Amino acid sequence: MNYLKTLFLSSTILLSIALLSACGASNVKSGADKNIGKKWSEEKANAWYAKQPWLVGTNFGPSNAINQLEMWQADTFDLVTIEKELALSASLGMNTHRVYLHDLLWEQDSQGLLKRVDQFLAVADKYNIKIMLVLFDGVWDPEPKLGKQRAPVPHKHNSGWLQSPGAAALKNKSSYPRLKRYVQGVISHFANDPRVFVWDIFNEPENENTISYPETELSDKYDRAFDLLKASFGWAREVNPSQPITSAAWGYFIGADGKQPDKLTGISKFMLEESDIITFHNYETPDVLPHQIEFLKKYNRPILCTEYLARSRDNTFENMLPIFKKHKIGAYNWGFVSGKTNTIYHWDSWKRKFTAEPELWHHDIFRGDYTPYRESEVNLIKSLIKD
Repeated sequence: MNYLKTLFLSSTILLSIALLSACGASNVKSGADKNIGKKWSEEKANAWYAKQPWLVGTNFGPSNAINQLEMWQADTFDLVTIEKELALSASLGMNTHRVYLHDLLWEQDSQGLLKRVDQFLAVADKYNIKIMLVLFDGVWDPEPKLGKQRAPVPHKHNSGWLQSPGAAALKNKSSYPRLKRYVQGVISHFANDPRVFVWDIFNEPENENTISYPETELSDKYDRAFDLLKASFGWAREVNPSQPITSAAWGYFIGADGKQPDKLTGISKFMLEESDIITFHNYETPDVLPHQIEFLKKYNRPILCTEYLARSRDNTFENMLPIFKKHKIGAYNWGFVSGKTNTIYHWDSWKRKFTAEPELWHHDIFRGDYTPYRESEVNLIKSLIKD
């Protein structure tokens, strides 16, 4: 009797394993096409881009949020302000924005996060604005914490913006299962949603960030961030979303003299070679931009500049936007309505003291009352998008 019982149980277990394996194989085969895990072809990327208008927008966050957590957490998610400011951007003709998430939001309340992102996307879609979602960020505070966020430090640029993940998670690969659930959970939920335009995997992973947080930044951050960047691209490829995947080349892949460095950093090389579409940042003087464009066109893929606008360097709408339009390069300036992020102040506000609003704003377009910082800039943006 015991022998027969054991034989029966053994057979049942083996049959169950076989069925589970078959189901798993079937799901992988039926859940994705043969291109799963592969970068888009040049043909696919360029065909996708040919359907798009000239893309113009901002790195968007509502003026009453100091960082990603304050924008998205349930207690401070403010859809009324978000709609006012999205409507304001649409009045300029803007048709896209780049928007940051944070891994701790998934840990806190994954379903609540997805619900709020869906609400945000619904409002953006109402104004015909497509959204690029950013999953990780390598800049500013490396010790993010959930809950009530601190008040802004007066006159200091991005005094409350957060890295994602924080240094503690970045240096410990035991955090990877949690981070993978976040990446794949968000992407899979919106993988076929046309309101999500692009997936930006990791913002400025090689930014040393030591000017603002020298004592808490990781000494081996570059290597840690590179590991997570590569892992995250793999996680995203497993989901195989309908939208392109990218990460922006940042830093000096083209020097101020227009010369390419002898060797790209490993991170820059990886991002340029593994992205479906090419994205980059430019806070340099206007004479550098044509050299960047010439270099990036060699990849034969769509190009978007996902950060620019540093007025003190003559990196202005007047100097940059006409060049972007000429080459049909998507343009996302940093900042929109001046608010808690204090990005009207220069990055140098971490090193030198400001006591009043700077005469020359660093970023942003509108004051807190929604009047333009410069009427001429607003008119230029409208005219270039319209024409």
